[in-house]
Amino acid sequence: MHNRITAVLLVAGALATGDVLAQTSADPAQRPAAEQRADVPVFRVTVVGRTTPAINYRPRSGATTIDFVGTPLQPQGRGHATVKGKDGAIEIDARFNKLQSAARFGPEYLTYVLWAVTPEGRATNLGELQVDGDDGDLKVTTHLQAFGLIVTAEPYFAVTQPSDVVVLENAVRPETVGHIEVIQAKYELLKRGSYLMNQDASRLKLKPLEPGVPLDLAEARNAVALARVAGADRYAPETFEKAAQMLSEAEGARAGRLPANAIMMPARQAAQTAEDARLVALQRQEEEYAAGQRALARQRESAALAAAQSEEARRRQADNEKRAAEDARVAAERAKADAERAKTDAERAKADADRTAARLAEERRAADEARAAAEAARAAAEAQAQSSAAQAQRTAEQAEREQAELRARLREQLNVILETRETARGLIVNLSDVLFDTGRANLKPGAREKLAKIAGILLAHPGLDLQVEGHTDAVGTDSDNQQLSERRAQSVHDYLIGQGIAPSAVATAGFGESRPVATNGTASGRQRNRRVELVVSGEPIGRGR
Repeated sequence: MHNRITAVLLVAGALATGDVLAQTSADPAQRPAAEQRADVPVFRVTVVGRTTPAINYRPRSGATTIDFVGTPLQPQGRGHATVKGKDGAIEIDARFNKLQSAARFGPEYLTYVLWAVTPEGRATNLGELQVDGDDGDLKVTTHLQAFGLIVTAEPYFAVTQPSDVVVLENAVRPETVGHIEVIQAKYELLKRGSYLMNQDASRLKLKPLEPGVPLDLAEARNAVALARVAGADRYAPETFEKAAQMLSEAEGARAGRLPANAIMMPARQAAQTAEDARLVALQRQEEEYAAGQRALARQRESAALAAAQSEEARRRQADNEKRAAEDARVAAERAKADAERAKTDAERAKADADRTAARLAEERRAADEARAAAEAARAAAEAQAQSSAAQAQRTAEQAEREQAELRARLREQLNVILETRETARGLIVNLSDVLFDTGRANLKPGAREKLAKIAGILLAHPGLDLQVEGHTDAVGTDSDNQQLSERRAQSVHDYLIGQGIAPSAVATAGFGESRPVATNGTASGRQRNRRVELVVSGEPIGRGR
């Protein structure tokens, strides 16, 4: 299978021209090459380009089915997915078989992740495959409309960019009904082992999955190890320490032979928090690297200018010396010839020699003045360039300070109303279960009052993006919990729009019981898990979704 694959656009319903755009050219961006160790395949970050079939599932009744086919990395792999539009979202029920262990691709690979890739090349982590033997499945909901589906091997479930270990890709069935157009969905992959940037790979000691070790715990170990080698303990110490503490909690639960849930929950939290810390560390290292490159560029420019000026001065001095030597030779020959002439001719020759000496002195004076003028012009130009660079730096720093101040101020304002915390995804406002009727999605009056205040604050800051995410405890069936989480998220979504928030700025997602923040074994833990989270992000606060 080639890296550039003809893509198919399935339009399930009416499709206006230009609804889906795809990148079809340009070589993939390559970051600096890596120093490689054969026993530990970890490098600086390098990305490679790839294209895959993308399908547009516009909102429609009924469902459609697609196949998954194995890539050359796992050609025997197969699968299929039922894709259904519901309430403005897309439900995906995917099943796979003949999956080999992810560890066969390297000790850092422990699991498989399903990704949605938009025609613009944005990859979204849809979730971790639940693997049993060589079979796997995943049920998930997304608000993307046009996307391709791929499965990659990953070191842990919380990764934010797919690796290039692509083992399965979606394929349209011949009997699939719809209008078909040819497009290409091009996206970037992390080259195998490229989870670090400018780091010493010898610090990373990854081991294959040990018998008896829960997969969630092994993934958490991987995530914390990768974050540490990426410098998260120095660039994001608080977040990294939190991840390490949660990993220690999971290790302690395993050592104490506690129930599987007591190991799984802190382990998955550790993996997610470690990924957040790793991303923050890489971002800050990129900023350091960029600042260093700018400084080197300024040094090279200054050195080149000094060298050019030195060469020009040397050339001028050589020319002057050559002209002086030539004039002296002519004068000497003229004096020798004129010596045989009369005294008057000798005096005239002397006068000529005096004039020549004066002319040479004048030329030297003019040359000195020219050099002084050139040096003054160079100094003025250098001062102007330094002033412009300093002003640009001050402007950028001011913009960053304003974003940080607004982010802190917004967090304080929101935290007065509802519990608000800051993450790499943005500000997360927590709506607890007590704001809803038990088992229902109706907002209580108190909840509406708080949301109205939240909306008032957000309306004062145009450009913010909102992601409303519903969660439940583990009581009841998966289907009921999934639907309840979606309805609660939708209730908050509708109320915010009713308060004046732009519909295009608000997205929703329901995760059911799949993302607990506490144990479901206690009443207090279940109450913490029953929540709706409002993720606030966007350019005004310097954070993206």
